[in-house]
Amino acid sequence: MASKVVPSCRLFFCLLISAVVLRPGLGLYTVNSTYGDTIIMPCQVDIPQNLMFGKWKYEKPDGSSVFIAFRSSTKKSVQYDDVPEYKDRLNLSENYTLSISNARISDEKRFVCMLVTENNVFEESAVVKVFKQPSKPEIVSKAQFLETEQLQKLGDCISEDSYPDGNITWYRNGKVLQPLEGVVVINFKKQVDPVTQLYTMTSSLAYKTTKADIQMPFTCSVTYYGPSGQKMVYSEQAVFDIYYPTEQVTIQVLPPKKSIKEGDNITLKCLGNGNPPPEEFLFYLPGQPEGIRSSNTYTLTDVRRNATGEYRCSLKDEKTMMASTVITVHYLDLSLNPSGEVTKQIGDALPVSCTISASRNATVVWMKDNIRLRSSPSFPSLHYQDAGNYVCETALQEVEGLKKRESLTLIVEGKPQIKMTKKTDPSGLSKTIICHVEGFPKPAIQWTITGSGSVINQTEESPYINGRYYSKIIISPEENVTLTCAAENQLERTVNSLNVSANENREKVNDQAKLIVGIVVGLLLAALVAGVVYWLYMKKSKTASKHVNKDLGNLEENKKLEENNHKTEA
Repeated sequence: MASKVVPSCRLFFCLLISAVVLRPGLGLYTVNSTYGDTIIMPCQVDIPQNLMFGKWKYEKPDGSSVFIAFRSSTKKSVQYDDVPEYKDRLNLSENYTLSISNARISDEKRFVCMLVTENNVFEESAVVKVFKQPSKPEIVSKAQFLETEQLQKLGDCISEDSYPDGNITWYRNGKVLQPLEGVVVINFKKQVDPVTQLYTMTSSLAYKTTKADIQMPFTCSVTYYGPSGQKMVYSEQAVFDIYYPTEQVTIQVLPPKKSIKEGDNITLKCLGNGNPPPEEFLFYLPGQPEGIRSSNTYTLTDVRRNATGEYRCSLKDEKTMMASTVITVHYLDLSLNPSGEVTKQIGDALPVSCTISASRNATVVWMKDNIRLRSSPSFPSLHYQDAGNYVCETALQEVEGLKKRESLTLIVEGKPQIKMTKKTDPSGLSKTIICHVEGFPKPAIQWTITGSGSVINQTEESPYINGRYYSKIIISPEENVTLTCAAENQLERTVNSLNVSANENREKVNDQAKLIVGIVVGLLLAALVAGVVYWLYMKKSKTASKHVNKDLGNLEENKKLEENNHKTEA
């Protein structure tokens, strides 16, 4: 870089001329620094070979100079002038680069580097620029709410500690807000701290809101200059509660149901679409022209069918703004005739009716002893099997939980009726007598017998079903007898008898018995003969055995005699 060369003169005179006469016409070099960092200013003069010393100075606003640092090239020593604002902040290197720590706004000056030889003084200037990034902008003093069609202060956007000062911009949903009379009013101001010389920027926004601003974000930004150029920092978003008047009223029925039935509790809820929502309403019940003042709900308990009708609500102060709904209270009545416990006699006629009254068509189901019937019961002439527990049940399918049921317990009574039957065993030895009984309550059966005979099995009873059961006995009479069956319940005692003759196949039976006896006797005789034969046989066998033994003894004796004779001859 070219440097300014001062003509040869005496050293003191040259220094004096340099300190007083030189003006900002010299070549300038700009040093950009960040607030609080270290400012580094190289000396832009080429160091001459016969350099004696170098000095740094800065120029005051009135044009005078203040020397701040000196370095001798021969003695290798460094001296710093007694300037309070630079005390302990300076450093001058061997190549005459000046460093200033902890950069301040007051360091924005023109500094001059002087290199002095015996014959010349070389100078170059450097201008220091200090930048300070502002704090992140913040929206403060925010309105608690904004009311439509009203020009209100929305808030202040503030950004502090900036150097140089910056500009603030407002945004709605990311788009710049431009001033518009009566709609967007922006006031900007800045303040400088007398000590730090840093700026604080404040921008106030007054805004006329509409319902379109519901949930709409507002932001602001600060634009400032830094060492590398223009920059921008954004604030956090702010969303405001928008107040607007009610334009429509609606009415609801709670809890929400497909249908309402008698006995339910229902609550009417009236709502306005304003913000904040209205808190008081007038409720109009069917047939009542005057409204009932209430909060936004009105409850009816244990509603009846006469509660069916149109219900309305309106704003307390704006009665023409109204909403309505129609409520139908469903009902179901059931009448069973007769009902409860009914006792009738067998053969009686019993008309039964189940009458339904409902808010709409209802289904009817008949049950007997928990079994569904195909049709309604009809009793022109009662039978025992008609007795039982009958239930008439009805329901509205479209209305959950709306069911009714009535029951009839039918008791069919009858005096005991008896029928006796006789059955002879194929062998002809026994007879089965059966007493069939019909009646309710269950009759007790008692047997009696006249004449002689034996009871093989005293009684055997069948299950009691539909008022009927039987009792039977098995007998084998040796002579004619009469069997009597008596059946008795709370209504009456009934008796029936049956004559039973002696066994008709007695002779045949006797012949068979004689035959059996003859067979048995024959078998015994045969066994006796067989025993005698066997005894004779055994006796003869023993005698023969003795003779054989005797003959065997004689043979032995003869054999011994013969042996003795042979010995004598020798």
